[in-house]
Amino acid sequence: MKTAVAPLAHEIPPPADDDARAELQEIYIEKGTPAFMRTVLALFCGGFATFALLYCVQPMMPLLSHEYGINAAQSSLILSVATGMLAFGLLITGPISDRIGRKPVMVAALFAAALCTIASSMMPSWHGVLIMRALIGLSLSGLAAVAMTYLSEEIHPQHIGLAMGLYIGGNAIGGMSGRLITGVLIDFVSWHTAMLVIGGLALVAAAVFWKILPESRNFRARSLHPRSLLDGFTMHFRDAGLPLLFLEAFVLMGAFVTLFNYIGYRLLAAPYNLDQVFVGLLSVVYLSGIYSSAKIGSLADKLGRRKVLWATIALMFAGLALTMFTSLLLVIVGMLVFTFGFFAAHSVASSWIGRRALTAKGQASSLYLFSYYAGSSIAGTAGGVFWHLGGWNGIGLFIGALLLIALLVALKLAKLPPLQGVKA
Repeated sequence: MKTAVAPLAHEIPPPADDDARAELQEIYIEKGTPAFMRTVLALFCGGFATFALLYCVQPMMPLLSHEYGINAAQSSLILSVATGMLAFGLLITGPISDRIGRKPVMVAALFAAALCTIASSMMPSWHGVLIMRALIGLSLSGLAAVAMTYLSEEIHPQHIGLAMGLYIGGNAIGGMSGRLITGVLIDFVSWHTAMLVIGGLALVAAAVFWKILPESRNFRARSLHPRSLLDGFTMHFRDAGLPLLFLEAFVLMGAFVTLFNYIGYRLLAAPYNLDQVFVGLLSVVYLSGIYSSAKIGSLADKLGRRKVLWATIALMFAGLALTMFTSLLLVIVGMLVFTFGFFAAHSVASSWIGRRALTAKGQASSLYLFSYYAGSSIAGTAGGVFWHLGGWNGIGLFIGALLLIALLVALKLAKLPPLQGVKA
């Protein structure tokens, strides 16, 4: 007698219509299946392209200050306008994906951002560059808003932390590669050429993403009616935990971007007087984030997020403290520890969103990432004021205040009772 074997998630064809789909139980992608490998590889490529496109400009900021005769805070606008428009776009693209689907929005976002990056390399003026950077941020909101939602819908709940960690690992590699490539290239070629190279790499990543990402199995279309959107917004802010996670995203990302926005100014000046290539190579500290996002994300699946989040923020504090010393070795170790803690914290907090938001998950992810990139935009530029007033001591004071808020929020989250049937 033959034993019936249940088909794997990736082998089950999608229902023909919404009514049939609603009659089926959710079909999750399990760890160890080909569908799981394709999903995490695709989202890894998407995260890579997103962060490479966003943060490739960070090592250029001192060069742009010199070329255009602007100060550090003004130069930071090349990053802040992108993250600011990304934050704005999240409020639009998340709900759109709730209506038309996850994959189409993400694919369009990646191709548009890559093409806008190539166009930005041809802009003759500072204002033209800023306009293209704003369009890049707006385009990338389509992937940033949807990726976490796609994972929370399609991946088995027991493996969400691991899958989210691998996606954020792609973010870390993208952030590292974008900074590393441009940080080294601009010592040999123009920054315009460096941007062209990054745009080309992003086009390749977009094509891979499009080809290998599985279609959604558990997507449920939602109305785009304003009342429906308002109801979802109100519901999320009535939850005891979600607003705290939104605040956590703002302060964590604000602290992280501020450190990397201005560390280049510090290391290029006395007493270090490092050259641009060496400062660019310091982006390898992102390797610690690649490891921590997956490792700590998996650990949070086992121990619970409430037991892990506060510890990752304590690591960020330790890393910041090390950067306050004059020794170059201690500064580099501090950057390494700080990066390890940040990507671990982001992995834990972002996977918590999908577990806590029981409906309108796309909107919940959008609100989390709106806060995340708003923190990058606002704090990243505000940090320039502290740099001009107090140098690195001023930056340390500013980041320390943000991390203190983050730690208090994490402790508050740890005291909340978990939702019924959901391990926090």
